[in-house]
Amino acid sequence: MRACVHPTIRITTSVYRRLDVLPVPVFLCPVLQYANASRNVTTGLSTSTSEKAFARKQKSQQYSSTAAVEPADVDSFLPRFKNGVPFSCPGCGALTQTADSNGAGFYSKARRSLKASAHEKAKDHEGEKARQVYEAALANVEGDVLKQLGLSASSVEVPKQNVSSQIPVCDRCHDLLHHHKGVPIDHPTLESIQDTMSESPHDYNHVYHVLDAADFPMSLIPRLHQHLSLTPQRSQNRRSKTEKYYHGTKAELTFIVTRSDLLAPKKEQVDSMMPYLVEVLRDALGSVGKDIRLGNVKCVSAKRGWWTRELKKDIWKRGGGGWMVGKVNVGKSSLFECVFPKGGTNENKIGASQTIEHQAEQNQYGYGDSSEIGSLLPPAQPETAFPVLPITSSIPGTTASPIRLPFGNGKGELIDLPGLHRGRLASYIELKRQGELVMRHRVDPKQHVFKPGQSLLLGGLIRFTPTAPEHALAGMGNIFIIAHTFVPLPQHITSVDKATKIQAQLLHSANSILKPGAGKHIQSAGRFQLKWEVTKQFTGPLTSKSAAKLNAERLPFRIFSTDILIEGCGWVELTAQVSKTKLEELSQASIDSGSSTVWYPEVEIFSPEGKYVSFRKPMNAWLFAAKKKKIAKGRPRPSMKGAKRREKARKGKDQSETPDRELIPPA
Repeated sequence: MRACVHPTIRITTSVYRRLDVLPVPVFLCPVLQYANASRNVTTGLSTSTSEKAFARKQKSQQYSSTAAVEPADVDSFLPRFKNGVPFSCPGCGALTQTADSNGAGFYSKARRSLKASAHEKAKDHEGEKARQVYEAALANVEGDVLKQLGLSASSVEVPKQNVSSQIPVCDRCHDLLHHHKGVPIDHPTLESIQDTMSESPHDYNHVYHVLDAADFPMSLIPRLHQHLSLTPQRSQNRRSKTEKYYHGTKAELTFIVTRSDLLAPKKEQVDSMMPYLVEVLRDALGSVGKDIRLGNVKCVSAKRGWWTRELKKDIWKRGGGGWMVGKVNVGKSSLFECVFPKGGTNENKIGASQTIEHQAEQNQYGYGDSSEIGSLLPPAQPETAFPVLPITSSIPGTTASPIRLPFGNGKGELIDLPGLHRGRLASYIELKRQGELVMRHRVDPKQHVFKPGQSLLLGGLIRFTPTAPEHALAGMGNIFIIAHTFVPLPQHITSVDKATKIQAQLLHSANSILKPGAGKHIQSAGRFQLKWEVTKQFTGPLTSKSAAKLNAERLPFRIFSTDILIEGCGWVELTAQVSKTKLEELSQASIDSGSSTVWYPEVEIFSPEGKYVSFRKPMNAWLFAAKKKKIAKGRPRPSMKGAKRREKARKGKDQSETPDRELIPPA
């Protein structure tokens, strides 16, 4: 295959053609000999047609001697991880392997991108050699010669051109990107993450604990700072230090709530939720969260670009090692792509200290010494201004190994870690419908009203059934449950008997997404009380200061609510209104039975294995639901009946009111 001529050779040839006498020895610049076949040495006149054809033939033969050799068999390069095959896949981070064709890090022989990458890398290497020879030869050219050519010392410098293609990804990442199919990997344990971080080469590390807004705070890893031996979080004491070293290093923690665009349609509305999110996170942390400030909680939306610029600036300012830690499918890779400081690398400065011999000692893509293969922390990728970023996919376990991308000429690096185990709720859904479990964008909540004797079904996967103590069954008929569903699953209300049969797969339903045989795993997840009072939030103008200004205690009813979380899917806001008199009767009956002091409405939830659901303080996100715009009807067209008659009458009236002009006789 004929190789492309490097730009430095073309520039040198064009400069040499303009010289009448050979001022530079050929042995100082071997590139100049390529011009001998096309230049008339005796005169500066143009050559004849036959001489030009001979020159083209000579140049073709000479350029082919420095061209890249086409690899005939890619299999010979795979064991050595060279010639187009990277040390690890830049998409998932898995080390390159040739054993398991379905596993992460496998590169097929027949991949066109793999062969093309080998050719481009070889041509780039040869071009770099020619460029260095060219610059060394021009450095010895006298200034008078350059002035005769109308050039200066700065104009002869040829910028380095990056002609190499992007680093190819493995076959598994290729299928995930283009065919949306792949096999999830085994999830690492928290101990393996700790061992990986212990090999960090940086004295300063910052851990970004990524939480999913769809089921916040179910994706929280309890006591993460203790497991990873991080610096204790700042307490509420006013004398508490903001930064301090712990065990000889400084490793801090920041909570990042990703996909915050699912909470509200506007950025300002999500910003107003920050006190609520901090309070819920404090309750989820338990006893650890009582004495800390939690000023390190941030909301980010990679899809909408909310607060990503501020986080990117913080990563650049901190430097050191930035670690993305979290469970699977919480949006770590998507966040990584948005907040990685791209474009801040001076490639000329990086390449100035590297010689051809030093680059030859490295592997194909500059990943360093291969003796680090046994380490839990793989070597960092070569620093470039715009590297290949990790891929994103809805399949859990996309990232197989830590992906290290340096930035800022060695100032720091951002590491994307594999996700921890989150749950197996998707394993009970049909394979072709597992994508429906993930809420990709904010859904408009649907309102459902159901009462005892009815159930709310979400895709046949989750069932909500109102319950009550025996002494309150007589009064439960007047209590309705209102549900605002923030889930992408199909929803419908039916009787308890039919809902039970649909979940057990004894009755067919078009809204069920359960796979065959999953019905036998449905169990009760427990009874959840609607114990938070939200009367003031729901009454609106009755208690508003700008309207009726009524006190919520004076109202004849009470409204209770709670949020039910579905792991990795979304949440459901449950609300019930109880009259004040009925509440006092039920509470007194509850005290007499010795169960509790106050009675609250209850809902029993059924799910696979009785897991994958939780509860939290109500968010009342339905208040931010987009109101449907009313289509303003246009003014009806008036009837044309009698329009001409009215117009004629109007003209006649105008003529009768106008006085006749007096005729003035001529003088």
